Amino acid sequence: MKTSKTITILGETILPGQSKTIDMEIAKMHNAARLKIPIIVQRSKIDGPTVLFSAGIHGDEINGVEIVRQLITKKINKPKRGTIICIPIINMFGYINMSRQFPDGRDLNRVFPGRKKGSLASRFAFHLMNDIMPVVDYAFDFHAGGASRFNAPQIRLIPGNEELKVLADVFNAPFTLFSKNIAGSFRNSSQKQNVKMLLFEGGKSLDINESVAEIGIEGVKRVLSFLGMLDTKHETKFKETNSIYINKSTWLRAKCSGLLHDHNKIGQFVKKGEVLATITDPFGKFEQKVKAPNDGYIINANHSPIVYQGDAVYHLSKSILNEKQ
Repeated sequence: MKTSKTITILGETILPGQSKTIDMEIAKMHNAARLKIPIIVQRSKIDGPTVLFSAGIHGDEINGVEIVRQLITKKINKPKRGTIICIPIINMFGYINMSRQFPDGRDLNRVFPGRKKGSLASRFAFHLMNDIMPVVDYAFDFHAGGASRFNAPQIRLIPGNEELKVLADVFNAPFTLFSKNIAGSFRNSSQKQNVKMLLFEGGKSLDINESVAEIGIEGVKRVLSFLGMLDTKHETKFKETNSIYINKSTWLRAKCSGLLHDHNKIGQFVKKGEVLATITDPFGKFEQKVKAPNDGYIINANHSPIVYQGDAVYHLSKSILNEKQ
């Protein structure tokens, strides 16, 4: 745990008990307008860990932005001890354009730890890792499914890390997936800096889902309570049911192009051979059933009304751990 009495972010010092919004400015818009990324810091006078809640690393994943926004408006980000940093929108460029990528066409979540004189996305990743992450102990990065693919609320963590496993148990999302870190990702670079990061996935791009947001917020409150940081005025719901842990999963892809008629089984347990959707042509000549290749939980569903042959339509668990083990 970092126990310095002062925290310095982007050259600005925040003392114990202080609150401060620091504007991160790496580059202007193409019309010379200034572009600010607010970093909202709340510190208690009592020493404790520093926790980061971030979203919008992909500019079109709005549901994560909504979760961090609610943490701020409900004052959940005011800690009883330690420090809470909120960055509701990391990729402000993509958010303005309602796009996943940076203006240079790069996926920010594939260029970490970045380079000081690299591409725009790479420069941003560099400053995030060098000017903010050195003061962070724990991090929670909120995402949504890409394009029209809806993710059931889930926590992702690397296998074999007991500290992260404990945090995932406490967060207690409906699903917890063991997944390896991707090279160039924010999570991978954070681990190398000894920051304990969990990644939350829920909902789909350019959409706000209130149920998913509530699950994310309640998970955050449970974690903050576990760390002794949650103000007593915020009630915490401790779920009686445990998260379903998944260590193997598979993508089910469309065998033909056409109109996709989803049977709305997201988050449900399905049996092998069960019909999940139907793909039809627009002229009434064929209907092809999409069937589950094995027993498992549907943890992602494609909500696009039109699919092409080879498109991912469902993410299905193959091997689950029934208990937190």
